[in-house]
Amino acid sequence: MKAACCCIMTKKQKKVLIRIIISAVLVVLFSVLPVSSTVELILFAAAYLIAGYDILRKAIKGIINGQVFDENFLMAVATVGAIALGEYREGVAVMVFYQIGELFQSYAVGKSRRNIAELMDIRPDTANLETDGGIETVDPDDVEVGSIIVVRPGEKIPIDGTVESGESYINTSALTGESVPRSVRPGDAVLSGCINENGVLRVRTEKEFGESTASKILDMVENAGSLKSKSENFISKFARVYTPAVCIAALVIAVIPPLVRMGVLGTAPEWRDWLFRAFTFLVISCPCALVISIPLSFFAGIGGASHEGILVKGANYLEALANTGAIAFDKTGTVTQGVFEVSGIHHSPLGEKELLGYAAAAEFYSTHPISQSLKAAWGEEIDESQISDVAEYSGEGVTASVSGKKVAVGNARLMKRLGVEYMDCHSVGTAVHVAIDGEYAGHILIADALKPGAALAMDKLRNMGVRRLVMMTGDTDGVARNVAGSLGITEVKSELMPEDKVAEVEQLINEKKLGEMVAFAGDGINDAPVLSRADIGIAMGAMGSDAAIEAADIVLMDDDPAKIAKAVAISRKCMRIVRQNIVFSLAVKGICLILGAVGYANMWMAIFADVGVMVIAVLNAIRALRVKNL
Repeated sequence: MKAACCCIMTKKQKKVLIRIIISAVLVVLFSVLPVSSTVELILFAAAYLIAGYDILRKAIKGIINGQVFDENFLMAVATVGAIALGEYREGVAVMVFYQIGELFQSYAVGKSRRNIAELMDIRPDTANLETDGGIETVDPDDVEVGSIIVVRPGEKIPIDGTVESGESYINTSALTGESVPRSVRPGDAVLSGCINENGVLRVRTEKEFGESTASKILDMVENAGSLKSKSENFISKFARVYTPAVCIAALVIAVIPPLVRMGVLGTAPEWRDWLFRAFTFLVISCPCALVISIPLSFFAGIGGASHEGILVKGANYLEALANTGAIAFDKTGTVTQGVFEVSGIHHSPLGEKELLGYAAAAEFYSTHPISQSLKAAWGEEIDESQISDVAEYSGEGVTASVSGKKVAVGNARLMKRLGVEYMDCHSVGTAVHVAIDGEYAGHILIADALKPGAALAMDKLRNMGVRRLVMMTGDTDGVARNVAGSLGITEVKSELMPEDKVAEVEQLINEKKLGEMVAFAGDGINDAPVLSRADIGIAMGAMGSDAAIEAADIVLMDDDPAKIAKAVAISRKCMRIVRQNIVFSLAVKGICLILGAVGYANMWMAIFADVGVMVIAVLNAIRALRVKNL
């Protein structure tokens, strides 16, 4: 597949091009040769078959299979009819130009597929597994979670994991669209599909191959085309009704006027003239421009977005995103870095180190970013045997028995649940309250920083006309409003449980204007329900949870919130192109159909109305690939 994508034209496309050139040359040559009418028919028939034998074959196969009314049938009937009426040049020319249009369409699809193909090459075929006997090259599917794999310079990382030893720069462009390599060292997480630039890395795997980032990305991209947009569904339904209708209209044009002339007016029926009008009408009516260019526009848009590290799971989501009127954002890990650090310990009768020890032990089994920061601040090995009776309260915190003492670590809601009197924190940050044996032991202040692209994302979204930007978080109101104020967000919903976020998004959906969509951007396991409930779910793909990525409709591979604005811009450009193609195609078709029915359009105008419009629409659709500067 990779080799085919590197070529400008495939072998099949080259063969079609050769046939087009041969047929065109033969038409010109036969037009100047002084031959009899019988010989002329044979010569032009040969040129016609070279140009269009595959179209005839498809038309016949469609008739046999009961799928009569398609563009192949229209082309076959119209061109064979023109030749039967003695219009040899026009009949062959229509088929030649139709094939030129098909070649343009094939090339355009190939061009957009090459963007997808770059992703298809991110999944390695082998992994270097470290065993007792040395390094063994194995199938990545055979590598178990917790194994050590060795990634040499120039190799792709086959499975998600954490660097055990070694330092290097990794190229993440295939996943994120970001060309600047990222440095990694022991303890850093690395994603499959990235390329190791220089040093040797030993990586402890954290997922199975099929669950790793590269595999999931490919599944998303490969399945994106299965979800059609409203525009595509409209075109499919339109074509099913339109094609039989124009065939009936062509039959009426061919039969009714001559019969009327003969029966009512008593004049010659002029069968040949009206048959030629009917065949011209069929050529004009071919809906190729719509049927081809609309799906191609969405395919190109999805391909362009994927090249920028924005994975759209279906054309319907790309279309919906263009109509976004409100976006709700989770705070931690979405607009903030989610890298918490302990910035202070307040109101504790214990020593700071002792309080940290109890908190870190109680949070030992949690993977929440705040838990990680507490364990990092403790910085020492935790005796797991001293921990028991761990209970986690979603959106509140944890309780555990640590060295025989009942320890509770969490937010104010957890303290209220346990009936513990606590002290508010007036500093900027997240207060983690600690209670030991039912007595308040102070709070630990955790600080988080904004992502570099967060403020830019909000400015761009406001400038693009997104009416409502809302922050929804489980954090305290003071912290939430401080972060929201830094971003210029005025609507803040704080201290929310996962089910509260769903209710708030449902409220946004109830309040949206007609035709608007509500999006939610998040990264955590607790965001999965609201990502599913929103009209459009947007997940952070680099460090986001598997549940969030699975529930989302759009995934940002580098976790940069500025990519949300870019995704909206891409979707709107794609929809502009779709609308342009629909209006242009229908307008030209409508005008030419009327002219063809009344006899003012010849086969050459029919060629423009069919092939010319298709080529213009396809070339316009290709523009959806160009998203770099949006």
